[in-house]
Amino acid sequence: MDTQSLQAFLAVAESGSFSRAAEQLHLTQPAVSKRIAVLETQIDARLFDRIGRGISLTEAGRVLLPRARQILVMMDDSRRALGNLEGSVAGSLTLATSHHIGLHRLPPLLKAYTRAHPEVRLDLHFLDSEEAYQGVLDGTLEIAVVTLAPHPDPQLEVVPVWVDRLGFVCAPDHPLAARGRLVLHELCEHDAVLPGPLTFTRGLIEARFAAAGLRLPVALSTNYLETLKMMTSIGLGWSLLPERLVAGDLHELTIDHPPIHRPLGYLVHRSRTLSNAARAMLELLEEAREPAARTATSVNL
Repeated sequence: MDTQSLQAFLAVAESGSFSRAAEQLHLTQPAVSKRIAVLETQIDARLFDRIGRGISLTEAGRVLLPRARQILVMMDDSRRALGNLEGSVAGSLTLATSHHIGLHRLPPLLKAYTRAHPEVRLDLHFLDSEEAYQGVLDGTLEIAVVTLAPHPDPQLEVVPVWVDRLGFVCAPDHPLAARGRLVLHELCEHDAVLPGPLTFTRGLIEARFAAAGLRLPVALSTNYLETLKMMTSIGLGWSLLPERLVAGDLHELTIDHPPIHRPLGYLVHRSRTLSNAARAMLELLEEAREPAARTATSVNL
């Protein structure tokens, strides 16, 4: 099997479309179809069922999919290991980050990195933290800088860099704003606007309320914290937001409850050979670690 055919197979399998795979690979659709046909001839099995305009993996395709990923990751790993022998910091670095971290935490680091290592081509992806986790596990991402999971996969090396305190907030004219010190059950009498139900941040918040025997009255949710800030500021509900977003048009509530923190940091796959470009980025992230993040295991999550 040649790697080009495997790359075409993965692109079609993951996008669910020959045309979208062709766009991703900067090829024509007939060229992608030819690579798939070559691969099917080599393994003597059909990889996709083509029904109408849709495609789906055959049983052979489902068996090959994880192995194809492993083969390509091993090939990339070998290239990086050989490239590292030169000692230069160059080539491509595939890094993912969440929108909030990318806007509020990473810019100074990225600026310093690109100035120090101008020969590195930075392939930056803005993804939900949960999607970035999976990308590092799958081998499609070299580094992710995201909200950290409460229980990370043991295959990953996970390092806290910052710790966000989440503040309870509402609009200045919201009924809760006129109240003094509140307890959690009083919040549950009003609608909340919170991160999506499958996010790590939402999980932290739900765990706190569940421990108190309470169920969150979520009216609206989105994974974009800046959008949550907007929805909170116009009175659609109370929310929990990082301190960096609590300013100006929001009122921070005083809650009789220990603060909720969420760790932010980087993760890499333990079995992956990191490029010199990746190692240089990790050095910057290590230098940026806050004191609270260095003792993150004891942070009250």
